[in-house]
This record gives sequence, structure tokens and C-alpha cells, in this order.
Amino acid sequence: MPSKQTAFRELDDASLVRALADTKEELFNLRFQHVTGQLDNNSRLRQVRRDVARINTELRAREIAAAEALDTERENA
Repeated sequence: MPSKQTAFRELDDASLVRALADTKEELFNLRFQHVTGQLDNNSRLRQVRRDVARINTELRAREIAAAEALDTERENA
């Protein structure tokens, strides 16, 4: 079974941004449930927060790779 990081790497940019939005929405809902005392699984908050961080890390890594590729093209031209 692939890790979550590997699963996020396999997504294209649009899917990754969509997954980030969905995960942030889930995190908001979990926080709301936590405050109102309706949250049964407190560990889910931690899992979702880490998923947001994983997605942001992957997006940033792609940004850096694209910038480096652009710099390399400029140097070779």
C-alpha cells in the first residue's frame, strides 16, 4: 500500500489543489465539531492537519522544481 506522500505525488496539479481545498474544508468541519463537543475521534484532527501539510509540501516542491527548470532553460539559452 503506497504512503500518503506517494499518493499525493501521483496527482496532477489541479487534483492536488482540489485535494487541498477538500482537506482544508474537512479540517474546518472537524475543528467546529471539536469546539462544540461533537467530535468522537480526536486523532482525526491530527491526521487531517498532517495531510494539509503533506499537500502543501508537494505543491511547494513542484513550484521549486518548475522555477529551477526555468532557470536552467534561461542559462542554456
